[in-house]
Amino acid sequence: MSDQEAIRALEQLGFAQIRQRGSHVILKRQTPAGEAGCIVSLHREVEIDTLAGILKQAQVTPEKFLESQ
Repeated sequence: MSDQEAIRALEQLGFAQIRQRGSHVILKRQTPAGEAGCIVSLHREVEIDTLAGILKQAQVTPEKFLESQ
């Protein structure tokens, strides 16, 4: 999966790009429990372990992430 595909899927789940610093994009969204955020590094291919870490930060299950694509 590319970085842009991952960002697009997170945006479908309600995340918005807050800012970019170098090769990292910061996304956030409001949840009933508060604010959730994650950082996506801009690379052609996002590795599986990296994507798992992004989803953990974002408090999103892999199933919900795949549904949003």
